[in-house]
Amino acid sequence: MLNQRPMPLYAQITKYLRERIEEGHYVPNQQIPTEKELAQLFQVSRITTKRALEELERSGYIYRKRGSGSYVKEREGIGEAGTTARAERISTKQIISMIFPYTMDNGYAGFLKGVSDQLEAKGLYLSVHSSDWNPLKERELLLRLPEEGFDGVILYPYSSIDNMDVVYSLMMREYPLVLIDQYFPNINVGSVVSDNRRGGYLGTEHLIQLGHQKIAYVSSIDLHMRTSVRDRFFGYGQALRDYGLPLDTRLCVFNFYEHVNDENKDTYYQHLIHHLLRRGATAVMAEHDELALDLMRACAKGGILVPEHLSILGFDDIDLAEHHDIPLTTVAQHYYDIGRLAAERITHRVLRTDWKDEKECMKSLVPVTLKRRVSTAPRTEMIYNGGTPIIS
Repeated sequence: MLNQRPMPLYAQITKYLRERIEEGHYVPNQQIPTEKELAQLFQVSRITTKRALEELERSGYIYRKRGSGSYVKEREGIGEAGTTARAERISTKQIISMIFPYTMDNGYAGFLKGVSDQLEAKGLYLSVHSSDWNPLKERELLLRLPEEGFDGVILYPYSSIDNMDVVYSLMMREYPLVLIDQYFPNINVGSVVSDNRRGGYLGTEHLIQLGHQKIAYVSSIDLHMRTSVRDRFFGYGQALRDYGLPLDTRLCVFNFYEHVNDENKDTYYQHLIHHLLRRGATAVMAEHDELALDLMRACAKGGILVPEHLSILGFDDIDLAEHHDIPLTTVAQHYYDIGRLAAERITHRVLRTDWKDEKECMKSLVPVTLKRRVSTAPRTEMIYNGGTPIIS
């Protein structure tokens, strides 16, 4: 989003915010994004965004409330006519909010790019908010943003079970809302998600065709927490069944995220890998790429060779997947397409009066793509006695 000119990053952010204020996107006494939200939006440090806000305050565009945030200042030389003109522009330019659980780096920025390109083409504004993987903050945003006059929300949910009552309430009010990444079963809210079941199937089929019969499925969360992970598991199971292989629950590991941290994860994952090897696993399908890469690092530290001793497959196709020392075979999600389609759906809801179309409340599936790389290979016969496997 930031350009490549020699202008310092903080100055580019200051210029961006100043123009938004002058164009009427933010009106007097309206709160603007926080240091943290700006850092996530522009992919810079909070030191940079703090400097940008300080410059904006120094130039008289905003005032700051301790513990609350930054607000647009009523500036001299802009009278009632100017304020009215800004209000008119803001009333004709609808604003869509996007609630995201994490910083959009490592390839995930495609979501934001897809949304912003589509909204800009339709003349709508975008406001980005982070829930910080906190369901309580997500709830607060879902309750607050519609009341503050935002015209619609694109929500990447923390989970498929939290805040279901608020989502249901917004649906009952016919408030424009579109979900990405996940969907809420039994709630008729539009969603745009990857074809996770197909992705789970493709990944597992790939491993089966390489000769693997003992294929583990590893997820840091429980299946009920997110529909994306659950559907990948269902695709995994369907592929096993279609190829005449049993689903061995001893090779399925779930719900350990609360027990793993930066200090213990290498040890934890090494124990997990040896647990699977003892049960005959020759391949692992991981819930997502970051988990797959953590497993690969643990293998390297424990003397387990990937893919010679253990094939590992991820899901997402984050940037690091292709550039790791052992490039990761993975199922790629197409984030830009998801974002663009979600924005198209929300735009359709906001800009037309008669939106009650059955298709509006359906789940849209975005195709996925299998990326074959180095971390998976044909199964080899080996002997495992609790240490480093011996290829026979």
